[in-house]
Amino acid sequence: MFINLEHLGLAVRDLAAATDLYTRLLGVAPYKKEHVTSEAVDTVFFQVGGSKVELLAGTSPDSPITRFLEKKPEGIHHVAFEVEDIRAEMARLRAEGFTLLNEEPKRGADNKLFCFVHPKTAAGVLVELCQSIRE
Repeated sequence: MFINLEHLGLAVRDLAAATDLYTRLLGVAPYKKEHVTSEAVDTVFFQVGGSKVELLAGTSPDSPITRFLEKKPEGIHHVAFEVEDIRAEMARLRAEGFTLLNEEPKRGADNKLFCFVHPKTAAGVLVELCQSIRE
């Protein structure tokens, strides 16, 4: 079951400049900076009410964010929804005909498991499912 809008992921070229811009824009400092090795990306998170804004900058030429920015301008990369049970939601979405970009959830930033729904099956929007990791 989808719980809420977890965050908007914004692809940026210069993480330091974007962090400064969003700090000034939102009027709050980021609460977390993190590197996700599996995705070759550095992230910065801002809390905005009950949701978050995630800035993403690729750290290698083969990073999904670097490849995204080769084709598109900086801006919205994905919309993320928090789910209660990511594996159950992945199975449900597959049964509904959606294409997922990974077979199993991956460990990501901000203590989350994540999976992406292919934008070709979601009206052109890259949708992320995320679930807090329960230790």
